[in-house]
Parts: sequence; C-alpha cells; structure tokens
Amino acid sequence: MSENLGKTVAEPVNKVDQLDFHALNALLNLYDENGQIQFDKDREAANQYFLQHVNQNTVYFHDLEEKMDYLVENKYYEPEVIAQYDWDFVKSTFKRAYSYKFRFKSFLGAYKYYTSYTLKTFDGRRYLERFEDRVSMTALFLADGNEELASSLVDEIMTGRFQPATPTFLNAGKAQRGELVSCFLLRIEDNMESIGRAINSSLQLSKRGGGVALLLSNIRETGAPIKRIENQSSGVIPVMKLLEDSFSYANQLGARQGAGAVYLNAHHPDILSFLDTKRENADEKIRIKTLSLGVVIPDITFELAKRNDDMYLFSPYDVERVYGVPFADISVTEKYEEMVEDPRIRKSKINARQFFQTIAEIQFESGYPYIMFEDTANRANPVKIGRVNMSNLCSEILQVNTPSELNDDLTYQEVGQDISCNLGSLNIAMAMDSEDFSKTVETAIRGLTAVADKTSIDSVPSVREGNNASHAIGLGQMNLHGYLGREHIHYGSEEGLDFTNAYFATVMYECIKASHKIAVEKGQAFDGFERSEYATGEFFDRYNPEDFQPKTEKVKEIFAKSNATPPSAEEWAQLKADVARDGIYNRYLQAVPPTGSISYINNSTSSIHPIASKIEIRKEGKIGRVYYPAPHMDNENIEYFTDAYEIGYEKIIDTYAVATKYVDQGLSLTLFFKDTVTTRDLNRAQIYAWRKSIKTLYYIRLRQMALEGTEIEGCVSCML
Repeated sequence: MSENLGKTVAEPVNKVDQLDFHALNALLNLYDENGQIQFDKDREAANQYFLQHVNQNTVYFHDLEEKMDYLVENKYYEPEVIAQYDWDFVKSTFKRAYSYKFRFKSFLGAYKYYTSYTLKTFDGRRYLERFEDRVSMTALFLADGNEELASSLVDEIMTGRFQPATPTFLNAGKAQRGELVSCFLLRIEDNMESIGRAINSSLQLSKRGGGVALLLSNIRETGAPIKRIENQSSGVIPVMKLLEDSFSYANQLGARQGAGAVYLNAHHPDILSFLDTKRENADEKIRIKTLSLGVVIPDITFELAKRNDDMYLFSPYDVERVYGVPFADISVTEKYEEMVEDPRIRKSKINARQFFQTIAEIQFESGYPYIMFEDTANRANPVKIGRVNMSNLCSEILQVNTPSELNDDLTYQEVGQDISCNLGSLNIAMAMDSEDFSKTVETAIRGLTAVADKTSIDSVPSVREGNNASHAIGLGQMNLHGYLGREHIHYGSEEGLDFTNAYFATVMYECIKASHKIAVEKGQAFDGFERSEYATGEFFDRYNPEDFQPKTEKVKEIFAKSNATPPSAEEWAQLKADVARDGIYNRYLQAVPPTGSISYINNSTSSIHPIASKIEIRKEGKIGRVYYPAPHMDNENIEYFTDAYEIGYEKIIDTYAVATKYVDQGLSLTLFFKDTVTTRDLNRAQIYAWRKSIKTLYYIRLRQMALEGTEIEGCVSCML
C-alpha cells in the first residue's frame, strides 16, 4: 500500500455487536490500527443485517408444504410451476438449495437481494422468500418439468457459477410478475403508423420488462417533404420527446423504472440536432433528460475524418425512394460515393473531424452518446439474413432485425422481426472452479433458452415474431477483474490478455456445442440458419484452434488445474461438421452486459471491465451510503486491484478486443478517464477502439477528483 495515501483509523470498539449493520458496513471504509482494510466488518454487517432486519421481517412457516400452500392460494406463486413436478422432487429441490448453507459475502449483496429480488407480502413490509427459495423457484420455473435441468440450475446458481439476469431472477415463478426479459429493440419506419406503433409498444414493454431501444435512422429529416409538400417533416427530435414522456410514465409494477434509448446513424441529416439534445444548456423544447442516445458510425466516417474531409449526410426519405429499402438497411460505407454522386438524393455536409469533436464534447457533459461501430458489427455477425443497425440500452445486443408493414388501422400487414434480450451471466471465478465447466455452460445455455422459449410478448407481435424465429440468447460474463486479482494477475497484462483469450474461446466452443445439442433434441435450428456462416462453415474457418490455447506459463497452469479446456483442432473440426449437419438452436448465443445488481448479489466485479474503485460507494434509498469491497480482494492481493482510471483506456480496450473475437454479439464497454482528459483524448480512444475491432462503446466515465474524499479524508474508497 502506498505510503502517501493517508489513513483514517477506526476507533476501537469494545462491543462490536452493539453496532448496527449500517455502522459495521461503514467500518469497511476505514483502516484498522494496522493500516489494513477491515473486510471482516463487512461480513459482520451482512450477518447483523439478517439478525437485526431480515429475520425480524420474515414470514415463517412450519414446513415447506404449508409455505407452498399459502403462497399458491394467496396468488404469490404460479401453481402451474409446482404442478409440473412430483411433490417429493419439489421438496428435494428446496432441500438441495438449502444444503449449500449459502451466506452473502457482502452486506450490499444481501441488501440488494432483499430490496430488489425476494418475494414480499403485497403490502411490501415482510419477506416471503430466502435466497434459496428464489433460486429454487427460478430453477423449477425455467426447467419446465425437467427434473435434471432443475437440479443443475440449482447447483449452478447456488454456487454462484451462473446468475440469471434481473428480470428473470426477479419474476420467475411469481403469479404477479413482469416478463423474464431484460430489454427490447424496436425498429421505427418512416411513417406515422410505425411511429405510433413504436410509442405504444414502448409503453407495453416498459410495464412488462426493462429498457427499450429504438432505431430512428429511417425517419425522414427535419424539413423533408411529406406527400411531396416541401419542408413539412419535423425530424427525429419530436419523436424523441414523445418516447421520453412514454418511458417516464411506465414501470414494471413499481419495481423498475421505464428506460429508453434511441439510435441514429451518423450520416442522418438530424445528427447534430440529435446530439445537441444532451447539451446542458440546450433549450428545454429540445433537451432530452432521461432518454439514452446512441450513434451508429460506419467505417467511412472514420476514413473521412482521417483525410479531414467533409462528411455527407443523406436524406433517409430519398435513400429509401432510390434503393427501395430503408436507410438503416443500406451500408453507408459501401454506397457512400454512389449516394454522393446521385442527384436524386438530397444531401448536406459537415466536417467529419468536427463531428467527432462534437461527440466528445457531449460525452464530457453527459457520458452520451453510446457508439456502435456499424461495419465492425456486421463483419463479425455470423447471421447474414439482414443488417445489424442498432444496439440496446446497454450496447451489448447486436442482432439483425427486419421491418414490419402496417395498415392504416395499425394492424400488421407483415410482421417483422424485432429483438428481445434473454440474458444471464457466468461468474468467471466460480465457473473456472467448476468441477464440470462444460456442464456449467450447457446449463446456463439451457436456462437462457428456456427464457427465450417461455417468453411471448403478445402485445408487440414483432418482438414475439423475432424471439420465436431466433431463440436468441445472450450468455454474459462477469468478475474478470475479481478472478484475475484472485490469481495474482494484473488486468490488461500479457497474462491477463492470455487468460481472457483462452477463457472466451472455451466459452464460445461450449456455447455452440450446447446449442447444437438442443437443436438435435428439438429437431429444429433457428430460422435462417441455412444462410448463416454456421451453415457454410465460414464461421469456424475464421479461427485457428492453435490460437485458443494459453501461451503464458501462469495461464497454462491455471487451465491445467481447471476443468475448462480450450478446444483442440480435432474438436473444433468435429463441431463444425456437427453444426453443418444439424444446425444450432439459438441464432445468437453470447452478449456481455454491464451486470449491475446481479454482480452485487453474486459477489462479482461488474462485467469484464476493471473495478472503478477498491471500495465502491453507493447511495441506496433510505439507508444512504453503502460500501462495497471489490470481490476477491484482500489485504494480501490488493496490488492487483488497480482501478479503471489508473489502468487506462488502452488496456481496457485491449482486453475487450481479445474477448470480442469470440462473442457473436457485443460487449458493454465503459471507458474511464481522469479529470485531466481532453476531447482529443476521447477521440483518440474512439479511434483506438475502432482500430481494435471493438463493436460498441457504452458510457464515458470521468473521475471527478475534486469530489473525492470530501467527507472522509483518507478513506479506503478515495484511494487513487
């Protein structure tokens, strides 16, 4: 520990048991008399939270049968979930979960679970479930009568190897529930019927699930003609305002606020107005406060900036008239020169470098916009039945979509394919410790496939159609930094990149193998499989199996003692042949989300990015400040837990670039900068990410040095 950090030492306490859980948790942020972080105080805080709060507010029953009868009769649980199984198996499932003698490893993990996930009485005052109960009901629900799968799901979730996403874990098995799905992506076409449908769909999806992202690139620009009358269109901004109001109105039974994002192509004529909606001094008539913004940037935009050329912006209205397909389904990079020369397409121009400068300025003020590198995403996409033209609220979903055609009464003439996100994540540390890594991944894939198969959004037929056709899922990862630190490996180091490469290659192999197995069992591949690179074998030919294997001695040792095994050339060739013959069930298999709440209850560092702080400070409702230690960090290995601001964007991007090669969708990538950063630095980071074949960039986070340590001088969380 550096000598110049300054230390605040906790006063001795004779009777620790007199402290409440909140006070014990606060001691985590103060060094003890030996200059050590008091990790044990946080564990004591978790125990005291149960003694002082959870146990006193839990409804108790004599036995499981009495509990189940009560919860079913009073419409807390869906009776169909229990009815699928023999009663003795239901009892054994709950007994199996309780046999793990689970304890939350942090106070925040326990607090998050009881605040956000567990079943409560309808008045919200008392708890009806323990963690083991929620896991058991989730497993029974997803297994849909399959006893072997139910038992496997209990094992994987209780050990922390697999964690379903928040909507699934929150809602599974409950009678009064929202959907199991994390997020949705919707296209909007260039007509009022589609805009109206999109607003209604956003309301319906917000009340049922999570966030909704919408594609605005096809909407004609401000001043474009309507019915050949010039200067009639109001452009994308009024649509954004309508969507923002819709999201503020809808929530999931009060459990989650509605949230939305909108994506616009960089070459849309409204792009600068779109970005200006996030300026702090924007006029209230156009300012967008709660809607997230994403910009879709093709390769040509970077090439124009490199040459310091102007970039042309093209009228979506004209592009669709000329090419017969919506603007978002055109590759701007491929058609750029052709569209520039075409007099039928109205166009304007801005300076390309100034465009990137504007993006950096807005990111300084708001953290937005997200960035999707369109051509990179499409080159990597193995499913060639359409274009990837947008992402989601967390920028990790990258799937093809197709347009819907609507009648005047807003009924469907043709139902297109929109996207739902069926997510869950592996805890890398616990997965690497698994006695059967292949089974861990297969169980996760089967659990997520159940989410896709059991989800039917009837209120939004295009989402239902897309989900039914694709069976798309997104297996994510979390706790990379926690695992590397536990193994004494620095994030972004040669060994860190080597592990990331071998781990993600292994996961990719196991995911495809599991999806193939499901396709064989069901006798069905995803819709459009025959036109994919899985069917032709091109996907498998992208990789040299020699590159899957660990190269450094330390990582070789790690894999030698683990049951995770990168595939050999023979295994890769066999999988290629099997898939060509039988197909795979899931159109998409992986996506790495930012993992917020589930990371806390799972004791994981978020996603695969570095920690933002050794001791994270959160404000949690009425309780106020809560302190959360980096998982797997202790006073012995603390040097391996350098925070993201110190690590720097290059090593973060390098790590994501290695993982990206093996993930068929995207990875939610947040970049962290010190307060000395300039807009030029942000542009350098964007260019570096693009050159490294990163698919998307999520938030930009700036460390505000002046705000740190103002309340507790020298505290652990303020170490830099």
